[in-house]
Amino acid sequence: MLAQHAHPTPASSVAHPACETTIEGQPCKRFSLAEIRVSVRCENFTVHLVHTGRKPWQEAGHNWVLARSADIDAVIADGLRAGPDRAWVDHADARVIAATQMLSGGEHASVTFPVARLRKGESYTYFCSYPSHALPMRGRLVLED
Repeated sequence: MLAQHAHPTPASSVAHPACETTIEGQPCKRFSLAEIRVSVRCENFTVHLVHTGRKPWQEAGHNWVLARSADIDAVIADGLRAGPDRAWVDHADARVIAATQMLSGGEHASVTFPVARLRKGESYTYFCSYPSHALPMRGRLVLED
């Protein structure tokens, strides 16, 4: 909650929303964050993914994929059909809002997407599309004021 001031706060000291976050793809098929909050005041939002494991992507890769929660099962199924050459993501699928590339342990990647693609009140899920990771490696993305 913001403190009430008798005098206006100078523009230079006004807090701006964080329009980026860093999340770790960790061993044991999990993300370091269960929820990411995105401000409607951000024009774009950037997710920085760090794979903290050691295995190559072919054995235990991690990526970060965002879709509407209602679309998640279909996005995962279509991603599996896309196969390993496409990191189990159909990048032509309009239901995929954003996705990083698949990472090996020790690697990092970022993805930026327009916040205008998100709708207030809609439910969004992020996940790792590596086979067998998509169910346990999930989190919620929330659009807020």
